[in-house]
Amino acid sequence: MKTNQRLFFYCNFLLPRKEWLLAIVVMLFSTYNLSAQEAQVIKGIVTSTKDAMSLPGVNVSIKGTNTVTVTGFDGEYSIKATPKDVLIFSYIGFANQEITVGNKSQINIVLNDDLNKLDEVVVIGYGTQKKSDLSGSVGVVNMESAKKTVTYDTAKMLQGQVAGVTVQSSGEPGGFVNIKIRGLNSFTDNNPLFVIDGMIVDAPFDFAPGDIESMQVLKDASSAAIYGVRGANGVVIITTKKGKAGKLAIKYKSLVGFQNVAKKWSVTDRIGYQTITSAAEANAGLSIAPGNDPTNSSYITNVNTDWQDAAYETGIIENHSLALNGGAEELAYNMNMDYFKNSSYIKSPQDYERLSMNLNLNGKKGKFKYGTKIGYTQSDKENFNSYVGESAINALIGAIPTMPVYDENRLGGYGGTTNLTQRAISLNVIGFNNLITNNGKRNRFIGDVWGEFEIVKGLKYKIDASFDRLDYQNRKFVPQSDLGWYYITTKEEASLDVSTGSNSRTFLNNLLTYSLDVKKHKFDVLAGWIQERTDSYNHWSRGVGYDSGEISKLQYADDTSTGERDETVTAASYISRINYSYDDRYLFQANFRQDKSSLFSENYNTTNAYSFSGAWKLSNEKFIHLPEWVSNIKLRGSYGKLGNNTIPAYFFASTINSFAGYDFNNALAPGTTVVSSFDPNVRWEDNKTTDVAVEFGLFNNDLQFTAEYFVKNSTNLLVDVPLPFSTGAFPASIRTNAGSMRNKGFEFSATYNNNDNAFKYSISANLGTLKNEVLQIGVNGNPIYGAASKTEVGRSMGEIYAYETDGIFQNAAEITAAPTQTNAGVGDIRFKDINEDGMISDLDRTFQGVTIPKYSYGFNFSGSYKNWDISMFWQGSGGNKVFNSIYRNLMAGQYGNHSTDMLNYWTPSNTNTNVPRPIIGDPNANGRDSNRFIEKGDYLRLQTMEIGYEIPVPAKSFVKKAKVYVNGQNLLTISKYNGGDPDFNSNDGSFSRGYDGGSFPNPRTISLGLEVNF
Repeated sequence: MKTNQRLFFYCNFLLPRKEWLLAIVVMLFSTYNLSAQEAQVIKGIVTSTKDAMSLPGVNVSIKGTNTVTVTGFDGEYSIKATPKDVLIFSYIGFANQEITVGNKSQINIVLNDDLNKLDEVVVIGYGTQKKSDLSGSVGVVNMESAKKTVTYDTAKMLQGQVAGVTVQSSGEPGGFVNIKIRGLNSFTDNNPLFVIDGMIVDAPFDFAPGDIESMQVLKDASSAAIYGVRGANGVVIITTKKGKAGKLAIKYKSLVGFQNVAKKWSVTDRIGYQTITSAAEANAGLSIAPGNDPTNSSYITNVNTDWQDAAYETGIIENHSLALNGGAEELAYNMNMDYFKNSSYIKSPQDYERLSMNLNLNGKKGKFKYGTKIGYTQSDKENFNSYVGESAINALIGAIPTMPVYDENRLGGYGGTTNLTQRAISLNVIGFNNLITNNGKRNRFIGDVWGEFEIVKGLKYKIDASFDRLDYQNRKFVPQSDLGWYYITTKEEASLDVSTGSNSRTFLNNLLTYSLDVKKHKFDVLAGWIQERTDSYNHWSRGVGYDSGEISKLQYADDTSTGERDETVTAASYISRINYSYDDRYLFQANFRQDKSSLFSENYNTTNAYSFSGAWKLSNEKFIHLPEWVSNIKLRGSYGKLGNNTIPAYFFASTINSFAGYDFNNALAPGTTVVSSFDPNVRWEDNKTTDVAVEFGLFNNDLQFTAEYFVKNSTNLLVDVPLPFSTGAFPASIRTNAGSMRNKGFEFSATYNNNDNAFKYSISANLGTLKNEVLQIGVNGNPIYGAASKTEVGRSMGEIYAYETDGIFQNAAEITAAPTQTNAGVGDIRFKDINEDGMISDLDRTFQGVTIPKYSYGFNFSGSYKNWDISMFWQGSGGNKVFNSIYRNLMAGQYGNHSTDMLNYWTPSNTNTNVPRPIIGDPNANGRDSNRFIEKGDYLRLQTMEIGYEIPVPAKSFVKKAKVYVNGQNLLTISKYNGGDPDFNSNDGSFSRGYDGGSFPNPRTISLGLEVNF
């Protein structure tokens, strides 16, 4: 254009008039011809790399000019540009992309998520906030990585993803996943609160993980205080996908996987079993069992069952989903339909099947926003069965090899043992679980409707009503059967237990928010009133007395009994929050919530939760001059008080039997007695947390690092205090607020992203440490004992408490010289006299190690090159001890099966061993809780690895994106633990921790997947 101006100037002043006119014509023609050659209309579609959906509202501009356009609802754009122009595509939450026009007239763009930007908006309690403005401890889950964990349960996806969050799981289809945030905070319940799309829910495993858009973990009191008495154990906020304005987008996902047990126990075969058991009988002065005696006609030679080979098979896991998204600004929709099924890796009907649907509608009309959520889930779980509490895995591993799997001569068709032949009480786990029907069905509906109106600029009112309804049915039928000695079910014992019930919860939220910006000052205020009602109903019936083959219905039972329970809990809460920032340098937040609940008596039914937090963005200070590679530095700190109200309804009211009589001088006098005693003054547990942290962003925030320290004090904890038996209460204890503990630790997280080259990659890692200390137990501080554990003031909860061994007695002289050890014999374990009182007793047990991991960590790597992508996720924990109860059983030297280690048992000719002699009855208690069965719980696991390939599709094809991938889970475990799986789901109670009593080992899974976007 400057050249044309010079030409006009030259023509006007230097040329004659005719030539001047001719020059003008030439100039105009050449300009038109130049424009026609260089300027053209460029068209295209902008989509997201995450889901291949079109992106409306993307800015498309020509670099260095003011020319700009915006994509429509279908992601399409049109702009005039020359071949030398550079188009810039920018959209909030996505990385900018620049491309030179060249000779192209059609330019389709796929935008990548911008993981480096601190302007990312995260969901917090009853609202949202920019990540850079957070002053509390909020862990943001990398959903792209988390979703590569093949699971039915949302909680499992959190394993290793956020510092300070520990997850334990099992390989049982539909089994419970145990999640803890920053350790144990209570003696009764430590499960966090789950919030899905603003709705407080229990049991998140009912909902399909694939429909999740984002997850945040509120870890400190500052971030969780807005949830009051529910926030003490942390809060997990889940947001599902919402509708986006634009054309209909369809996404189909399909996955099929195969599961196998990654590690098997080394146990004895028939010969090894008979050898050890016969030696145990001989050492006890007993005759050899006929089935184990080669000289007896009943000697078993034709049965050699490897129960692990007989029971374990390839389990199948499959997941299929179909998602629809689209609409307009007035009403957009997202619907997801999901089917999940997982069959067990044990030959039995025990599996889990779930069908779920989720529909989100949202829109805007002027100043009014509105939306609704409808979710429905139907699930069916066939449960594993245990005899008197023993786990199926424990019974399977300990089953003897001389028992057959099948026996057509026994009722039911499965094998068993006999008292006369084998003398072993051994459960046929395969038969037991195939004969018994134990089914649980769940139907769950959640519904939410909300509307928000902007009254004046910045002032908004939102009303939100939600309803959560669960209907369930449990049915267990135990038929007549003969599974051998001790496991014979007679007609009188054959039983049917049926229970049906429902739980429903209703919330009504009234929220008022106000935002105000005045020069450098920014205010965000929230105030609300919340009403809640929970109704629970359960009806159960039991029938006993069924003939073999009789229909398993209650009307055919010889005798029936029934009962029911019905309860209602109501609550009301007032919430408030204020966020203030000055010049994007100084941030402050305060939360307050008052809860009132019918769970507690009138004098103690109200409590307050509050928190204060602040942050200082040093990088925004003008007087602080940082190197260019330092993008962000922020200091933050918080303090707050929360609560825990997880107690049963009517827990403050004692149960009285008014029909209790007593015999006075052969005359019955009417009376009343206490059946169960409760503390009328019971109240909420309290939790106070202090948190400080520093956040760094380096190299344009490509590298982000956070270091954090917290101290969490829990007081007024509910604990059982003994009562005199004269009270008549059963059990003879009362639960009252008489405990306290402390958790503290450091948390570190780091993320690095490199998207500047053809090979794009992302690396993230996190590490959390934890130290738990009990400060008070009851009134007198009496310790609480658990399974091989003891909880004592001044120590960690549930520490392993056991004897220490000191070799094996080699001769009678050693027994005589040693401290008194009742019933000790040559070849038995010698135990240490810790208190040096000259005798071995309970007083010689000592603390052997903490059961709560001292540290847990996770490491993620993902990379992509052209159409290929790869990712790896490692996680683990350590610093804790584990009591291997299964190994203890296999080393007992009794009538159950044995570990192959037991073959090296002590004999007069085999004295160089640490394995004691086997002896029936174990008079020396060699199998008592001792350090023989205590191991390190440290492990590192390659949790997931995935390789994917994006199939090229034609530009005008109805298929927008197609991807195939292979996914491996639990591929490699590095651990010295001798058990089946160091990541076992132990007792969720506080006092019996780190006790591996037979959790279902997590299987190794290989899956094939397909994703197609239309």
